[in-house]
Amino acid sequence: MLVLELLKTVFLGIVEGVTEWLPVSSTGHLLLVDEFLRLDAAEDFKNVFLYVIQLGAILAVIFLFWNQLWPFGKKPEGGILVKRKTISLWCKVVVACVPGALAAVLLGDWVDAHMETPWVIAAALIVYGVGFLLVERWNRGRTPRNRKVEEISYSTALGIGLFQVLSIVPGTSRSGACIIGALILGVARPAAARFTFQMAVPVMLGMSVLKLLKFGRAFTGSELGILLLGSAVAFAVSMVVIRGLMNYIRKHGFEVFGYYRIVLGIIILVYFAVAAR
Repeated sequence: MLVLELLKTVFLGIVEGVTEWLPVSSTGHLLLVDEFLRLDAAEDFKNVFLYVIQLGAILAVIFLFWNQLWPFGKKPEGGILVKRKTISLWCKVVVACVPGALAAVLLGDWVDAHMETPWVIAAALIVYGVGFLLVERWNRGRTPRNRKVEEISYSTALGIGLFQVLSIVPGTSRSGACIIGALILGVARPAAARFTFQMAVPVMLGMSVLKLLKFGRAFTGSELGILLLGSAVAFAVSMVVIRGLMNYIRKHGFEVFGYYRIVLGIIILVYFAVAAR
């Protein structure tokens, strides 16, 4: 049984590492996978696991983009170099995170209790899949106003943050909502992806800490091992996926993810409709 649970944990870590950064909804995928590969653990722990496993994924962002994220360096002649552009970007990230943080505090518990269902996830997958196709079609021929992440203004950052609020619904995808918002607001794809990744650092750290605080220190040894293993796998997979996604979107759009979401959403609807009979 222990080996089986470890294999399930590895699979969930792979799913998290792949879907966290692709605009296809990591939480939605993890909840659906759990329908078929249920961890032999208490429901309270599984609720924590499905969020805290994201820490491994976020560590991959910090590792890959450390030079762009850390606002300090060394001057050639000695002393500390303060990167003003990096500090300015972090300030914009904070502004962008405010709407989502308020939504999570005010509505998070209600959403967890009432909207984490296959029907909601499937509907969100389809709706935002169609959204990606429409936005990409509308965006063709338009010249982005912000080609570099440093060019994003505070008002654009706030606008992206308002789109992030949509991701409180399971199946929406935090990265998907932010990227759609950024594209609509005139941000180039690579800059939209990088800003979304940087937004993920405080958002995911904050959500994980809140879940851990609510759960307390009541981890068993096996639960802690599962949590660490899942996070480690998510970290390793995220390293590969983030690099691949950044290379992909330099030449391609997000249509493929829109089609994937629609097909997956339809499969889920059909499956659970048949299962409910």
